[in-house]
Parts: sequence; C-alpha cells; structure tokens
Amino acid sequence: MTTGKINVSVENIFPLIKKFLYSDHEIFLRELVSNATDATLKLKHLTSIGEAKVEYGNPIIEVKIDKEGKKLHLIDQGLGMTAEEVEKYINQVAFSGAEEFLEKYKDSAKDSGIIGHFGLGFYSAFMVAEKVEIITKSFKDEPAAHWTCDGSPEFTLEPHDKTDRGTEIILHIAEDSLEFLEEYKINELLTKYNKFMPVPIKFGTRTEKIEQKKGESVSEENKDNIFTEVEVDNIINNPNPAWTKQPVDLTEEDYKNFYRELYPMQFEEPLFNIHLNVDYPFNLTGILYFPKMSADLQMQKDKIQLYQNQVYVTDNVEGIVPEFLGMLKGVIDSPDIPLNVSRSGLQADSNVKKISNYITRKVADKLKGLFTENREDFEKKWNDIKIVLEYGMLSEPKFYEKSGDFVLYPTVDNQYYTLAELKEAITANQTDKNGKLVVLYTSNKDAQHGYIEIAKEKGYEVILLDSPIVSHLIQKLESDNENLTFTRVDSDHIDKLIQKEDTQISKLSEDESTQLKTVLEEIVPKTNYSVQLEPLDSNAAPFIITQPEFMRRMKEMSQTGGGGMFGMGNFPEMYNLVVNTNSDLATTILNTSDKSAQESLVKQALDLAKISQGLLKGEELTAFVKRSFELIK
Repeated sequence: MTTGKINVSVENIFPLIKKFLYSDHEIFLRELVSNATDATLKLKHLTSIGEAKVEYGNPIIEVKIDKEGKKLHLIDQGLGMTAEEVEKYINQVAFSGAEEFLEKYKDSAKDSGIIGHFGLGFYSAFMVAEKVEIITKSFKDEPAAHWTCDGSPEFTLEPHDKTDRGTEIILHIAEDSLEFLEEYKINELLTKYNKFMPVPIKFGTRTEKIEQKKGESVSEENKDNIFTEVEVDNIINNPNPAWTKQPVDLTEEDYKNFYRELYPMQFEEPLFNIHLNVDYPFNLTGILYFPKMSADLQMQKDKIQLYQNQVYVTDNVEGIVPEFLGMLKGVIDSPDIPLNVSRSGLQADSNVKKISNYITRKVADKLKGLFTENREDFEKKWNDIKIVLEYGMLSEPKFYEKSGDFVLYPTVDNQYYTLAELKEAITANQTDKNGKLVVLYTSNKDAQHGYIEIAKEKGYEVILLDSPIVSHLIQKLESDNENLTFTRVDSDHIDKLIQKEDTQISKLSEDESTQLKTVLEEIVPKTNYSVQLEPLDSNAAPFIITQPEFMRRMKEMSQTGGGGMFGMGNFPEMYNLVVNTNSDLATTILNTSDKSAQESLVKQALDLAKISQGLLKGEELTAFVKRSFELIK
C-alpha cells in the first residue's frame, strides 16, 4: 500500500479564486468590510476581558476612493496584525483567523458576532485588483508591517512607519474593474451588503444642517439663518438594526420605521410583524412583515433578506423560510445557517429544516394570538393576508394543523367564521338528504349575484372564496373533513345543490319532455351546452346555465398547477343548460308551432341565461340586443 500527501499547486490558486470561488465580483467589498468588522469586534472582545490593554474607543471602518491613482482603500481601527501574524493569516490560503479566534475564546466569544469562517474572503480582492497592499499596526507593542502582492504566489513583507492601530488595505484596481472606482457603485454595494454591519462604516462626508443655539458665535453670512451647515462623516450603515434588539425594547413605530429602512420605495405600511428570537437549538433573530397581498403568487417572492451576523447574504431564502412565507418581507439573521464557501448560498444541513419548522410554528402562533386578542382587527386584514395563509395550508402540513384556529371563511354579507364555526352555523339548514354538509361558495359576488340571491332566499349561507388556489384548498378541506362538501353556488340549481327529501313533479308528461328536449337540442349549440330538463319550482328561472362543480374544479386545479386531471386545463368550457319544465316558458316553447318564433324564444331565453353568467359577448350580444328591440316594438 502506498500513502502520500496530495500536492496543491499554489500557482493555480488565484485563477481559481478569481474565476470560480465567487459568482459575482462585487462580493469582494462585502468580504473585505467583513474582515475589517471582525478585526474591530475581536479587539472589542479582547479589551472587554482585559487581554488588550488599549482604549477601544469608537472605532469605524472607512472606505475611500482614489480615482486618479486607481486605488480603493479600506481602513479599520481594529486589532491590526504583526508581521508574524501577516505571515500566518495572509500567506496561508484558507486559514481562518476568525475560526482560530473563536476556538481560542470559545467560552467568552461565542456571542461576539465575528463573521469569518473559511479564510478565503481576503483573496476575493484579487478578483478586481491587479495588486493588493496591506499596511497594518497591531494593538501589541510591535512594529507595523507592509505586505504587497500582485496576484502571483510572490509577495513582499517589510516594516512600515504606520503608528495608529488598525489595518489599511489598498486595492490597485484592474483595468477591467474600473467601475469599482465610481462613487455610486461603491455606495450601492455598501448599501446592499453592509447596510446593517455592527461597526459604523464611513464613506465620504455629507453636509448636515444644525440649529444655531442662542448666543452661539456664527459667521457674518450665517447670522440671520436659523440653521447652519456642517460637514459630518457619511455613515452608510445602521449598526444596531431593530432585529438585534429585544421585542420589549421596540414600539410599533420602531417596527414601522425599520420596515421603511428596509424598503424605502414601499409606501404602504405593513399589516403587522413577527419578531423572531431563538437561541436554542440554534441562534436566529429576525423580523417578518405581512404586507398587503395581491393574488399573484409569483411576483411577491424574494423579498426576505438573509443575513449572517448582520452581513447580507441573499434574498433567496428557499429552504430556510417555508415556501408560503416567501411572499412576506423582512430579515432573518442566523450564524448557524450553513453557507457555501462564497457565502452566497445555502448548503444542505439539518439546521435548515429545523429553522424552517421554527419559523412556521412562530408565524402560526403569532396569527393565533392576533386573532384571539383582536378578532375584529384580524377580520379587517383578512383579505390582505388570506392568500399567504391559504397557500400555507396547502404547502405546510404543520401550518395546516394549526390553521383551524385562525383561518377565516367570510360570507357574502361580511360575516366571518372559522371552519368549526361555519359548520355549526349551517348544519341545521344545509345538510342534504344523504347527511352531507354542503358549503355553498362564490368566487365572484358580482358575476354570480343571481345565484347567490336564490340561495339566500332559501336561508342558505354563501361564503366568498375568491383566491386563485381555492380549488386546491377546498379539495384538501373535503378530504380531511368527512361528509363535508364545497360546491359553487352556480354549479347547479339550488334545489339540486342541497337536495332535500321533497321532490318536484313535472307539469309535462314524459312524451312532452322528450319533444321539448328535441326542440331545444336542435337550437342550442351542442359544443358548449348539455340540455337538462328539471321539474323545478314554477317561480324559478325557466333557463339556468350551470357549470358542474367537479369538472370546473378539476379544470381550475389543472390550470393553476398540480392536482386536477391531466390535460383538463386546455379543455373548452362546458355548461349545463337546465330548463325548468314547470315554467310557463317551457310550455310556450313546446306549444309554439311557428319554427321561427320557437327558435327566437329559445335563443332569447338562452341569451338571458348567458347574461346571468357573464357569457354573452361579441356578436352574440349584438344579436341579442337587436332581437330584444324587435320583441318590444
């Protein structure tokens, strides 16, 4: 047996880092600012435990552009490095100083917020720079060091006359990356990746107006002004974002202000928020906001921002956040989220599922609390949040189990029931002769108004279910609730939807019914309508167009993805034309000997039925109007 050590060619490391390690070159700035933050937080920890005998002060990180010299400077006031430490941490690729520090001080530094893991972040600088310099002075009483490298395995390390503590990294920007010398670009990247870093980040200066105090000495030209302008550091980040604080320390206005900070172009206020805060079995903090929702499930995704120790990672939180909550907005921050080496995406890990389950439970508990504490307010917000909750019921079993406590089913008269309350309210009146409890619903109050009114005349409740996934939802509810069925109010005549023991007797004989059906089928288009003769109440409409619940539901489910029957989404619309044999019109049509007059009667009645379903359009509508005027001349 032969054993040995695999040899890695150092000459190939930098091309690999530049081309393959990071998917986007702009990541370099996030990595370098993260390193500067770590250096600052390490010093903070060492001073707090007495190992660093220096004044911590109020350190900042500064980013400066030297456009003329084609250089980008990053300066921190952290713990710095000695020449020996530069050799150890910079010249060894993939040696993580952050990991070493956390291991050394694992008992006291676990909550220090230190970011680094892989020891590769610094080398991202070579994605945009042809040469990189490090000028660094340790907090220890040792000389400063100056390291230089042009992206090859060769480097120089020499003493430097720097006297102030900290590190300055100088990037000599390559010709193909000159965009990173533009102020707008650096500001954009700092805002995107470092907006909530825990150490203040300075990028240039800005003018600020301050109010003059009485008796204060001011220049002659400003003496008549109430305010005077001063130049201050332009701090681009908020080191203490709301999610890092305890919920008891925040007001509703604080949460709203943070929402505006996250989404400055969002002008509508969020409906409510959920503050996440857990430290076992994993660490996770964050704030999720419920915005007002539209019915579009796709357009609203990728609005939750994922952070790790206040460093922006991605807005693709698939896996961490349950799919149905991807339509929410907000922030999630966890040091325990497993990231890939470039810190731009997730790795598969058992913690991911645990975090997802925790978020699901936390959201369900919050919704139940809101419902219990102020049901009236919850009902007012229902239309704006229902799409998320209904989607959650379909996609997350754990959420579905808890949803019965707060998911609502509003009636067309704006009365809100939970499913248990709805069952109790309609059992006496809407149980059919076979013992099935029939829930009548409408997907459009205006389009199905006539059918709703007929149901209400019978004393039935009609609920409003108008989301795009309602067919999937009621299919699930039916499968989980024995002897419960949902049927749309226009899927048949009301007496057929909830069948009772008593049945109507037809005024027409069997032969007359056969003759009437023959007449109707010669006139009514067979491609879209199936003629059915029914002995209904004499006061019921003579012609009623219905669409069978099962076929329509399968078609809708197929169109909205998943469920239904394969290929049904492309089937043409089919309707039943229910003709009331006890109506006067049925008798009139049967007894009209003039074929032309008989055809006009049938077409007029059919068009009136179409109008009730919103089906009369184009040429048919024009012909109906013309024919109607002829009838009333």
